[in-house]
Amino acid sequence: MTEQQRWYVGVDWASENHHVLITDGDGRKIGEKIFKHGGEGLAEMAIWLMATSSATDPGQLHIAIEVPHGPVVETLIERDFKVHAINPKQMDRFRDRFTLAGAKDDSRDAETMASALRTDPHCFRLLAVGDPTVIELREWSRIAEDLGAERNRLTNRMREQLWRYFPAILEFDGDLGAEWLLELWEAVPTPARATRVREATIAKLLKRNRIRRFNASYVLAVLRQQPVTVAAGTMEAASAHIATLIARIRLLNGQLKQAHERLDALTSRLAVNEEVEPGHKQQHDVEILASLPGVGRIVLATLLAEGFDALQRRDYAALRSLTGVAPVTKRSGKSLIVIRRQACHQRLSNAMYHWARVAVQHDRISRAKYAALRSRGHSHGRALRSVADRLLNVACAMLKTGTTFNPSLADPKTSC
Repeated sequence: MTEQQRWYVGVDWASENHHVLITDGDGRKIGEKIFKHGGEGLAEMAIWLMATSSATDPGQLHIAIEVPHGPVVETLIERDFKVHAINPKQMDRFRDRFTLAGAKDDSRDAETMASALRTDPHCFRLLAVGDPTVIELREWSRIAEDLGAERNRLTNRMREQLWRYFPAILEFDGDLGAEWLLELWEAVPTPARATRVREATIAKLLKRNRIRRFNASYVLAVLRQQPVTVAAGTMEAASAHIATLIARIRLLNGQLKQAHERLDALTSRLAVNEEVEPGHKQQHDVEILASLPGVGRIVLATLLAEGFDALQRRDYAALRSLTGVAPVTKRSGKSLIVIRRQACHQRLSNAMYHWARVAVQHDRISRAKYAALRSRGHSHGRALRSVADRLLNVACAMLKTGTTFNPSLADPKTSC
């Protein structure tokens, strides 16, 4: 049986136009064209590919592209073309085949991708239609992360303004964007107002926001400390600034709440158990990952959304590289250097950092590993990455066996 004929296509995508080059199975260029971005342009691209190649089946065309998602990829996959993605950094290495000077243009990039896919297909990843729930989860996890970053930026600005004239409020440890602190500032915006506010007013505020760690008399004692001396107009300017910040923080609080509710709904949708045999239910990835110490809403959503393919394959090596916990070894002669991996998925890297940080606080084994590494002179970041590496290993083992986390089994003192 003869092997089906193949054609190789390189697509150098851009925001307005996409440069497409097609070669035959021997690497000879048989067509090149630029298509405008949009529904009509992408449809024209698909028709042109079939006509130029004279293929009878879209699966005979293998298309290389740097981006693993988006309208170009989704249009081509929907029309049954074989679409392969490559990391842009790896693409830079292939570009050296065609120019030693590092020159770059759209036509050369499209040709480089088509050639690389033909000669080095193992460097590419075959793409498939994504799960709609995972696609939505990925978007909402990114929305939540961006909203959280913006909220942190605004609360830091609020902290700066309070430090200028009313540092007493900063003595209440916790989230400066919490509703009770926003209401407290509105009730007591200046040190002068603190001398006049009634204790009953503060007591109602604390009760309304369910704050039990402080009582009204303590809050007033803190607010009525001797104020700092500031230049005329400073208090008024800072107060006006804080008033605008509070309005924006409240808006972000509402949007974050909506994003978190949506994340919970989407992860719950993925967590539905399937009865594989009468009386026996299969544990799903969501339930397994959520059982691990340190995994909260944002970490869980990020792992599922950004690392979905590797999780489905239970590919520990791929997850280590994606998350950045796998170090990079540089060896030359007698020189051996182990450094932190910089080429990784930034959102997954951030998620692993927070996962390890919380696990160290709440999981005895993670805490012991972290302490041991620190005692040997490793940095805080290096120790956390090692903890994260262990957690990933445990997660992959649990996913393979379909079991949730059991602290007693994870404790080396109770193991056989």
